[in-house]
Amino acid sequence: MTQQPAPTSAQIDHDRIWQVIGAHRRALADLLDGLSEEQWRHPSLCDGWTVRDVAAHLTLQELGLREVIGTMLRWRGTMDRTIQHAARRRAAQWSTGRICAQLRAMADSRRHTLGVTELETLTDVLVHSQDIALPLGLRLDLPADAATASIRRTLAMRWPPPLPAARVARGFRLVATDVAWSAGTGPQIQGPIAALLLISCGRTAALPQLSGDGVPRLAAALA
Repeated sequence: MTQQPAPTSAQIDHDRIWQVIGAHRRALADLLDGLSEEQWRHPSLCDGWTVRDVAAHLTLQELGLREVIGTMLRWRGTMDRTIQHAARRRAAQWSTGRICAQLRAMADSRRHTLGVTELETLTDVLVHSQDIALPLGLRLDLPADAATASIRRTLAMRWPPPLPAARVARGFRLVATDVAWSAGTGPQIQGPIAALLLISCGRTAALPQLSGDGVPRLAAALA
């Protein structure tokens, strides 16, 4: 299942960000609709998360102050474990049909969780869609302009704290082979913009799509 590619430009505006978020939520819901129970239970690219956990997590992108406080009251020692706990709670409480319906219901919304921007919401849905699709051998394409905006934000983030993989990726010269984008200095790594985004978010499943003298060092650093 694929989305129509969008023209790639140097910048992406506010309306386009929300257009991509909405379209990707709908496309992901369509993909999820076709999964078997076994596929819903399949491990995702997120260590320790099932496909169902990740899908449930994506329904938690509109948390206001009250919901954020409720999540923090269930603190599990780190933010990652706390977020995973919240996703697992929802995955256990909601049917797969309800998860899909909620993704569609959110498609036209422009709300985002307190403390993050729409760019974090964009990155969340783009990367987590691949966490679901890739281990199942399915395809859900990322619009190139949105992936470019997302990797820019990922590599530039100071708050929320950047992912460890993003700090690693900053030590390399990243060059996209399908759009006019590059960043950083150091050993070169080249590949499709979607693969570069996934690597910057710690998804080593994208390594086979990359080339360049920096790839072995990157793989070792991420391992």
